[in-house]
Amino acid sequence: MTSGVPAVFLDRDGVLIEDAGYPHLEEHLRLLPGAAEAVRRLTGLGYLCVIATNQPGVARGLFTEAQMTAFNALLVRRLAAKGAVIGAVYACPFHPEAIDERYRHPDHPDRKPNPGMILRAIAEHRIDPARSFLITDQAAGLEAARRAGVPGFRFEGGNLDHFVRDLLGH
Repeated sequence: MTSGVPAVFLDRDGVLIEDAGYPHLEEHLRLLPGAAEAVRRLTGLGYLCVIATNQPGVARGLFTEAQMTAFNALLVRRLAAKGAVIGAVYACPFHPEAIDERYRHPDHPDRKPNPGMILRAIAEHRIDPARSFLITDQAAGLEAARRAGVPGFRFEGGNLDHFVRDLLGH
């Protein structure tokens, strides 16, 4: 049996795009420096790039699940226009204090620090966790990676491509 593909799980806000406080409109979409270049570098090395993002703004009633999905699709298109391919997007709209009870859950398996989005991506895309890792700007993301059995790395700003280049040692 062949092993699965290597993947990089990427947080959305604060890693790929500016965290503008619940971004969900086209004018909120501002790629961080090096985001497209980092995704191009990773895919060029054979990694599947997967976005895994908590989106509590849906639960808080700040925007709809449809708006979240459209914004994520816009991000994927914006990156693709720069030659940067995102293989999958997983977004968790659940939150324990949701005003919309459809999204209220005390501890949803997908909501980081839980590993649900990562584990689903591993299963659905035949990802090899031993050759994969996660990049996040949040402690919850690092914990989700740990629980999923993949290394997690904290991006604290700057140029994402430089961070990835240094992480990979080239």
